[in-house]
Amino acid sequence: MSAIRALRQLALPSSRALASRTATRAVARSVLAARVAPALASRAFSVSARRLGEGASDVALVQRLAEELKYENEAAVPGEPEFLKAFKAQGTWAIEDAAGMDEVTLSRKFGNEDIRLIFSIADIQSEQEPEFEEGEEAAESEESEAPLHSFPIRCSFSFTKAGTPGALTIDAMCQEGTFIIDNISYYNDAKVGTELTAEADWKRRGYYLGPQFDTLDVSLQEEFDKFLQERGINQTLAYFVPEYAEYKEQKEYVSWLKNVKDFVEA
Repeated sequence: MSAIRALRQLALPSSRALASRTATRAVARSVLAARVAPALASRAFSVSARRLGEGASDVALVQRLAEELKYENEAAVPGEPEFLKAFKAQGTWAIEDAAGMDEVTLSRKFGNEDIRLIFSIADIQSEQEPEFEEGEEAAESEESEAPLHSFPIRCSFSFTKAGTPGALTIDAMCQEGTFIIDNISYYNDAKVGTELTAEADWKRRGYYLGPQFDTLDVSLQEEFDKFLQERGINQTLAYFVPEYAEYKEQKEYVSWLKNVKDFVEA
């Protein structure tokens, strides 16, 4: 859930107030209908329930989903965000983002190399926001300011070369404008190292994944860092990944609201 929605739950009671007013009006209408034509009111309720999945609670659920969807659409900035326009304008990385999927792929060519980066928005959904006691939040914000996108996102890089067997893969964590490398693996079979299938994943479990990166000699770590920097795996990319992940998570949330609402009221 995005920070916008989290703050809304804490500080903006408008939705609850609107729901309360709606419920009050609904009760008033029910009472009036019961006094005037109880049989007609009962029949209308029965038809409404059948139209909304046979559930008596469907109307309230659809109403609440519609309210949340309306809020998110009104709060959304129209058009493509500036950070995404600027990233695309660089023309370095291609973005593969399928609606409804939680993984995003960035790919590019570098000489005879094909480079792929995969990350998931699931890390945003599982990230827990810190809890504050009453009065602590203001004090914390005065002492230090957290980075705009401080949540960690797991990233997987793969490098293959045309006409050359094998693949190099890197598991890393993206956080606060940097990629923290966990390990660098090499696979003799490029398909095993890069294919996104259950069979390939099963085979990879038996392979040596390479040493922990931070146990390597410092000079070797520095050379690997230069290797990545030259290929555009740098601070700019490390800031883009969490920003795009948050952007996609918000899009998927809005789509989820609409799909669930449409399904319940069908």
